[in-house]
Amino acid sequence: MSEAALAEEAAALDATDGLAAKRAEFDLDDEVVYLDGNSLGALPRGVAGRLSDVVGREWGRLGIRSWEESGWWTAPERVGDRIGRLIGAAPGQVVAGDSTSVNVFKAVVAAVRLADTGSRDEVLVDAATFPTDGYIARSAARMTGCRIRAVDAADMAREAGPRTAVALVNHVDYRTGRLHDLPGTTAALRAAGAHTVWDLCHSAGALPVRLDADGADFAVGCTYKYLNGGPGAPAFLYVRRALQDRFDSPLPGWNSHADPFAMDPAYAPAAGAVRGRVGTPEILSLLALDAALDVWDGVDLAAVRAKSLALTDFFLRCVEAYVPEGRVASVTPEAHAERGSQVSLRYGAGAGEVMAELIRRGVVGDHRRPDVLRFGFTPLYTRFADAERAARVLGEVIEAREAARR
Repeated sequence: MSEAALAEEAAALDATDGLAAKRAEFDLDDEVVYLDGNSLGALPRGVAGRLSDVVGREWGRLGIRSWEESGWWTAPERVGDRIGRLIGAAPGQVVAGDSTSVNVFKAVVAAVRLADTGSRDEVLVDAATFPTDGYIARSAARMTGCRIRAVDAADMAREAGPRTAVALVNHVDYRTGRLHDLPGTTAALRAAGAHTVWDLCHSAGALPVRLDADGADFAVGCTYKYLNGGPGAPAFLYVRRALQDRFDSPLPGWNSHADPFAMDPAYAPAAGAVRGRVGTPEILSLLALDAALDVWDGVDLAAVRAKSLALTDFFLRCVEAYVPEGRVASVTPEAHAERGSQVSLRYGAGAGEVMAELIRRGVVGDHRRPDVLRFGFTPLYTRFADAERAARVLGEVIEAREAARR
């Protein structure tokens, strides 16, 4: 298909996009194609004003009174419930705070403690996991007297056995964009008597997640990617309601105490999602996240998923048309049921240089060593015209590199 035909198709798709109006709610440079929302989401326009009020009035004028008068004390649960709507969790099961790494530690150790430790001494970890998850899982295993076993995420269901206490699984592989089977894996682990901890970093806000309906035990995730919470924004922790009374956090802090201001030297855990808290909430970043979540008001996640798949399908078609044959290969699954909201292309030696040149030309993606070019598609603000331009510039960059070698 010709460049003109693909550009016309992109324009037609953008004209009928039911989410197109959402783009205006983000502070974006129309001269730049931003396809790195799977690492850091764009800035929602409402955040700056909200933070200005938090700093100038709530902190500057009210000071410590804002813990009560401005609702700071209950913000982790309030924001957690807003995230919960986007990951299929009923109110009272999600708390916002800490980092993904810290929440992985809480969830894995708590899951082991829930297990029959007399016979269940194995922690399964996704062999292709994001490194931190692996580091934390191994540390948690050492501390709880468990052994760690790395297996492919697709094999978790059949690898779980009578010794398995918990499996830590990525919903979407950060490198390839492969979407794993959350309901099937969760059901299989439960049938084997084990618990699940799902890492939703690359799926929360990118596609529908149904934690309650699919019976997940624990889930964690960051909020600075598809949820647009800002750099270093607080993460979240989901604990299924049926497990909350037995959730034994390895990090019992004063903020998760049943009566935090009693200053009791003996720890008594609070009820509900509050039990997932540790120390004083990171209020500035937490309230920036709260403001960022306003862009999700009224958004249908089914429409987000439909656009995500349409964008990635269209981008792959454009890559096929613009990039010289055989120069890149997609490592992202073609099947919609196995695809997240990114496209990863294997290029080979020089992939980092290609991405650097793309960024110089106004197409922002990222590079994962040694040879993967990643392009994240955020349906709330990414246009089909962005997908077409990114593929066209990618083709130009690769052709220019090859011409320079001749």
